[in-house]
Amino acid sequence: MLNNVLKFIYLFLFIYSSVIAQEKHFKPHDVFKLKIVDESKISPDENYAAFSVRVPKPLNEGVGSAYKELFVYNYEDDSVTPLLTGKVKINDISWTKNSEYISFKAKLSGDRFSQLYLISTDGTDTIKTAELKTTIIKYEWHPTENKIAYIAKEKKPMLEHEKMGFDIEVFEENVDDRFLYILDLETDEVIKLVGEGAVFDFKWSPDGNFIAAAIAPKNLVDDSYMFKDIYVIDVNAEEKTKLIDVPGKLGKFAWSKDGKHLAFISGADKNDSVDGSLFVVSVPNDKKFTELRNYSKDFRGSVTDIHWLDDKTMLFVSEEGVYTTVRKQKFDAPNSELVIKQNLAVFNSISLSENKIVLSGETPNHPKELFTFDLEEKSLEKNTNNNVWLNQIKLTPQEVIEYKASDGLPIEGLLFYPINYEEGKKYPLIVYAHGGPESTNSYGWNTRYNRWGQSAAAKGFFVFMPNYRSGAGRGNEFTMMGFADAGGREFLDVIDGIDYLASKGLVDKNKVGIGGGSYGGYFSALAASKHTEHFAAAVSFVGVGNQLTKRNTTDIPWESYLVHWGFWVNENPMDIYERSPVKYAEKMNTPLLLLHGTKDPRVHPAQSLEMYRAFSLRGKAPVRLVWYEGEGHGNIKNSNRLDYHLRTLNWFEYYLKDDNPKDTMPSNEIDYNLDYYE
Repeated sequence: MLNNVLKFIYLFLFIYSSVIAQEKHFKPHDVFKLKIVDESKISPDENYAAFSVRVPKPLNEGVGSAYKELFVYNYEDDSVTPLLTGKVKINDISWTKNSEYISFKAKLSGDRFSQLYLISTDGTDTIKTAELKTTIIKYEWHPTENKIAYIAKEKKPMLEHEKMGFDIEVFEENVDDRFLYILDLETDEVIKLVGEGAVFDFKWSPDGNFIAAAIAPKNLVDDSYMFKDIYVIDVNAEEKTKLIDVPGKLGKFAWSKDGKHLAFISGADKNDSVDGSLFVVSVPNDKKFTELRNYSKDFRGSVTDIHWLDDKTMLFVSEEGVYTTVRKQKFDAPNSELVIKQNLAVFNSISLSENKIVLSGETPNHPKELFTFDLEEKSLEKNTNNNVWLNQIKLTPQEVIEYKASDGLPIEGLLFYPINYEEGKKYPLIVYAHGGPESTNSYGWNTRYNRWGQSAAAKGFFVFMPNYRSGAGRGNEFTMMGFADAGGREFLDVIDGIDYLASKGLVDKNKVGIGGGSYGGYFSALAASKHTEHFAAAVSFVGVGNQLTKRNTTDIPWESYLVHWGFWVNENPMDIYERSPVKYAEKMNTPLLLLHGTKDPRVHPAQSLEMYRAFSLRGKAPVRLVWYEGEGHGNIKNSNRLDYHLRTLNWFEYYLKDDNPKDTMPSNEIDYNLDYYE
């Protein structure tokens, strides 16, 4: 009898513990436990894949940015070997030609600047290639010789008064130059190839006699966005010739196997905000940009990466709505062919050898992991699992939705369901507005320090991530729908999405919040003011409050003019002001949380200060401003990322779940619960 009772108790405890384990929910602090595969590169002999993993710096080790560790995957025995782990930051992974060594950039013990290192695949041999007196920005191995080409800044020599402590900046004039160099690793000889203009990217030709380079007039962010052209440099003659004058944004490029063509990704024209169109130019070239074939014309997607399979066949990665694919394109074929279909994983780039691909991919169930794809067997495999603990977490469903905007245009989006969702019950909603506006939301892992995803869903929220018009992933026509219409029809797509969810009986329209960063922060401030009747809480991160002053203080004024507005501030100031949240300060009746880095060059922190003043003086709802000291256009430090995630969720909970009066605010003190990580 006693044995039966004990068996019953043991069985009950086992079932109970199993249920408890199954019901373990994602916590906001879990975001800062996630290990994420960053770069991945396949070896030339196709036996290995090197990859780096981004590991959050533990807060008990102090304030700082994430570590990046180095690993190698062995195809033969399906094993992963850690090579460099701990307090390291590994970047720009590549391979030597013989596949014996992995190369990378890092500041290791005693290094003043980031240097180029080699490490053997078993981790037993680490070599510093040379002692360079500057930081390497980007490098690439010569196809056949023991040389590298690299981009580095050349600092101007310090003047006598500067040595004495005079700390004076002449804005946008005393900028360090970005030059292209070749380092011979046999002799340590360094040659400067390009001594004028700013080099932002480059690729060796297959025979090593030429380099294709993206060069802009100045080393300014605006130049890097809008004024890069492609040049071909004769390495032996040390001469450069412009290959193609690109009228707008320029992305990645790649040589054909025979070196006779260069494929490149760019905007369709000077007004295209997305460098997502595919072109091919002959080398040498006698055609203008407008005479080249746009392989992406009428394509419902945006190209993000490009490679060549052979002399006549390209392989490219594309965003297609909320999904990503890999396609191949014959040089003279009318259409592309699908290689990796959608809804397997989300990724932006690939590393290609003869028959294999490696990539860093994510799904709704996990952040980026290492994936491999065999071009002959046509099979995609996940090779790492860096967050095993996620297997014990009950994640909420994330689904793709599509609805029609009020003008009939189909709009896609992503929807997180609240944990333990009950049909027929209405829930509070958080809208995540993406930035850009030329960004997009993909059907992958959407829980990060600045995306609430699983964190909010586990607290009982629906989370809606609309891909409103003017974003990437649906072709040039869709992107251009937002041109010269900031916060106009594109914003109504968001409201239409909220109405759609309400019509399905999913959300309580009186408990809708919105948040986002950059352009998403602009949307959120506009929601709290011009469209205040639709929103009960808003979070604006590094957001725009006054488009007039923003356009004259940003580090990308030409980009703003060419791809977003089409006219200068003085040409129609009233139209610009009509699209500014501060214009509607007296209407503002939505509690607004403003957060901004004090060193933001993109959206000057004065934008949040201006909103704070306007809304606190003339608005009808609380407004709070939080500065992140030393941060730029987004947070890098672990402490500030944690604060942002917890503080913004706390804001939404206070107004959307706890039914607190609109004229009060939550405490400005945050319980960081740092013991969670012990």
